[in-house]
Order: sequence, then C-alpha cells, then structure tokens
Amino acid sequence: MKDKKSALIISFSDLSRDPRVFRQIFFLKENYQIAAAGYAEPLSRNIDFYPVQPPLRSFAWKFLAACQLKIKAFDQHYWSSRAVKSAFKQLAQQRYDIIIANDLNTLPLALKLSDIYQCKVLLDAHEYTPRDFDDRWSFRVFFQDYWEYICRKYLPQVNEMTTVCKGIAEEYQKNYAVSCQVITNAPFYESLEPSEVDQSCIRLIHHGGLNRSRKIENMIFLMDLLDDRFRLDFMLLSKNQSSLQQLKDLARNRKRIQFRDPVPMPDISRTINEYDIGLFLLWPAAFSYRLALPNKLFEFIQGRLSVAIWPSPEMARIVNQYNCGVVAEDFTVEAMAERLNGLSVEDIKKFKQSSHQAANTLCAETNHQIFLGAVEKSLRVTT
Repeated sequence: MKDKKSALIISFSDLSRDPRVFRQIFFLKENYQIAAAGYAEPLSRNIDFYPVQPPLRSFAWKFLAACQLKIKAFDQHYWSSRAVKSAFKQLAQQRYDIIIANDLNTLPLALKLSDIYQCKVLLDAHEYTPRDFDDRWSFRVFFQDYWEYICRKYLPQVNEMTTVCKGIAEEYQKNYAVSCQVITNAPFYESLEPSEVDQSCIRLIHHGGLNRSRKIENMIFLMDLLDDRFRLDFMLLSKNQSSLQQLKDLARNRKRIQFRDPVPMPDISRTINEYDIGLFLLWPAAFSYRLALPNKLFEFIQGRLSVAIWPSPEMARIVNQYNCGVVAEDFTVEAMAERLNGLSVEDIKKFKQSSHQAANTLCAETNHQIFLGAVEKSLRVTT
C-alpha cells in the first residue's frame, strides 16, 4: 500500500474550539497523516500535536509592537511574535508534504517552513483580514498597512487559497489578483427532524462567542418589542466574565430571557433542535461583520430552526435562497420586531421545514470534496 502523504495544519487558535480546523482534520484524516499546531489540542485524536505559546499581552510588548508597526518594520514585528517563534522552533525540525495555513497570521511562517520542507502551502484565509476590524481606530492606525503588506508580499506565493464566502473571495481577487475557492463554515450533517412549535411559546436561541463589538445587547432590547409568545435563550462562550455578567444584569428584569450553559462544539446543532428560531443580529460595524457568513447560521439550519437575521448580505443570500427564515428590512431592532411579530405558527413551521430540506446541502459533507480537491491541486503544482 502506498504511504500516505503528510499534512501539517497550523492555526493560532484554541484548536479544541476551532470548528474550521476540526473539519479540516476530519476531511484529511482518511487519506493523510496529520499533525496540527495551535494554542490547545484539537478534539480529534490520533494526530501529532505541537503546542504553540500564545502571544504576549503585556504593556511592554504592546508598546514594542506599536512602535514596530508605526515605523513599518513589518517583518520584524511578525517574526518577533512569541507564537511565531514558538511554532517555528518546534516545526522547523519536521517534514510534511503540505501545510494548511489558517488565517493570514500563519502564512509567513508556513511559507518559511515550506522552503525547509520543500512542500506546498494551502492558505485558508477565513476572513478578509486587511479590513477585518476597520471600525477600530487602533486597527486602522497600526494594522491595516501591516496586513496589506502581508497580503502583497505573501499571497502570490501560496499554491491554493480558500475562504468562507463569495464576497470575501471576490475582495481578495479584486485587490490582490488571487483566486479563492469558497468553503463555508457549515457543520456536519445532523439527522434531525424539526421540533414541534408551541403557538403560545415560540422559543428563540442565540449561541456563540460574546464579543462587545457585535452588540449582543440588541437582542435583549428586541425582546421588549416582541409579543408575549416569544422567549429568548442565550448560550454564550466568554473568557470575560464581567462582560457576560453585564449582559445578564441587563436581562435580569426581562423574564422572557434566560441564559444556559454552552455545550461542546459538535453538540450545538443537536442541542438547539428543541428551539424554533435561531436569532442573530450582527451589527455591521466592521468589514468582517458586513460580509459575515458564520458557523452559527449553518448550525441553526442543521438544528432545523427558522432563521432570523438582519440584512447582512452573505447571510441574507442563504436565507433568501433557501427560504428558511426572515431578513429584517434594515439594521434596527424595530425592523426585526416587525418581521417576527408578523409570523404565524404556520410560517415558522414552513421555515423550519425549509431548513430541514436545506440541511442536506448546507453541511460540511458538501465542502469535503472541495477541500480535498484544493489540497490535491496544491500537491500537483510544480514550482
């Protein structure tokens, strides 16, 4: 039997909570020998793991980084990162046939290692990093030119490139003349049925990370405008317990809002199946939010829920194409309240059934061959 090719997956993230890396490992494990490098070990077993030290967050380090970025010492800034140095020290002694670099922050490292290994590099860019958080002055002042530099210098060197949605792929093509295949953030298919809808208690769920810039409090304010049929549960992950407590304090006197404990990533779709509507009001402050097509949208669909969103274009395209929920007219809680209050039980049942039908298509299994094809194409590239 011919030996398997070997693949190294690099992601500066907690791999136990990174659904995109989790799926990459699953896609590759049958045909490749896999290793992964990141801040914490992935849920998948029987693969080699290289722990990477997270970046320093001290005031001294932040000051040094700001100075490096301001004087445009971009390569010096990159290679002085503790995460990069930690990863390179361990990985430079290894050998792999292909490296899957997740996000632009791993790309220079992956390309340097590829010179040592004489191997190929596939970049999964995830988001559009050069404008990721362009609503923040600190990003615009210190990081925008840095990521522009990384893109112009390193993107032409990758063998293949993927990202999460059509809009971001078009942005990379327009600005850097690189082609991206789209691999969505859809989770694995779940064999579920839509749950029954109680006309006197319509259950909404919002799950995911707690990030202040997403203005999750808007979903609390929304409940003030919805009729008495609606109940909202939050299932939130947060490292900042004070932020979570502030949100709970805001909801304390609103009896139709509850908080529940988060569940492991693979269990999300099954857990939320008991609900009726997956709710996500994403404030479009940053470029990355305006073109978001997140895991949770697809988890709503795998959970066989109706979907309720603001008019974020990539999410709205999916909801409208599959007729699986409602899209508000604008980015206000009033517009969403109007759509939800106007729903009948039959409307919600219809949307849940549409999600049920779409679940066969909007799942990780659909992306499996796309990703493997991109890996195999990378390996065939001659340099």
